[in-house]
Amino acid sequence: MTTLEITIVVVAGVLAGGINTVVGSGTLITFPVLLGVGLPPVVANVSNSLGLVPGSVTGAIGYRRELKGQGKRLVRFGTVTVFGAIVGALLLLALPADAFEAVVPVLIVVALVLVLLQPVIARKLAARNPDRHPHGGIPLLLGVFATAVYGGYFGAAQGVILIALMGILMDETLQRLNAVKNVFTALANLVSGLVFVFAANVDWLVVGLLAGGGIVGGMIGARIGRRLRPFWLRVAIVVVGTVAIIQLVVS
Repeated sequence: MTTLEITIVVVAGVLAGGINTVVGSGTLITFPVLLGVGLPPVVANVSNSLGLVPGSVTGAIGYRRELKGQGKRLVRFGTVTVFGAIVGALLLLALPADAFEAVVPVLIVVALVLVLLQPVIARKLAARNPDRHPHGGIPLLLGVFATAVYGGYFGAAQGVILIALMGILMDETLQRLNAVKNVFTALANLVSGLVFVFAANVDWLVVGLLAGGGIVGGMIGARIGRRLRPFWLRVAIVVVGTVAIIQLVVS
């Protein structure tokens, strides 16, 4: 790689780390960049999954205050995330590269609509069932598993989908949900990345460059994201998600 290409990958890592922490969808920055510097699609995908882990971890640490009191929730859904990410990683290795291309934009559209309508839907659900499960029950468990499968396969906008599901099925603030989202996306990337280490080619230089940039981006993203009011955080999610849809459809 040339010096210019190295610089571009690091900058992409910084941007992805920040966006992943605040919203999600950082993969939509890094993946095209890795293709642009000459990596084959599968190598780019697996290297990207591993490279973004440190940035997600940094973002989760930045949200540590919002994670307090959510230990049981993290264990419950974290376990499901691990199994889902393994399934997703195996699907990436077994299925054609374009298998989910038609589905991904639809998933993101649905997630954005749910994010926008989440306060209204959550209030109606609470009125109908004031004693609903504090952790979302079986529906959210299945939703987190399905999202983890998708995250292990590709992962673009995984965070957007997670926040939409959790916001509707749990009575929790958006910032605390965002903190949980950071943990689960980091876990999905780590687990799928470990599968790829043993079953696919990894470009370790790219992993290191993305990791370095992602750590910086994660710290910056946590500072910005924690200060956003719920309305503006919701706006950020919708804007990034919309850009993700456009990029996926155009490409």
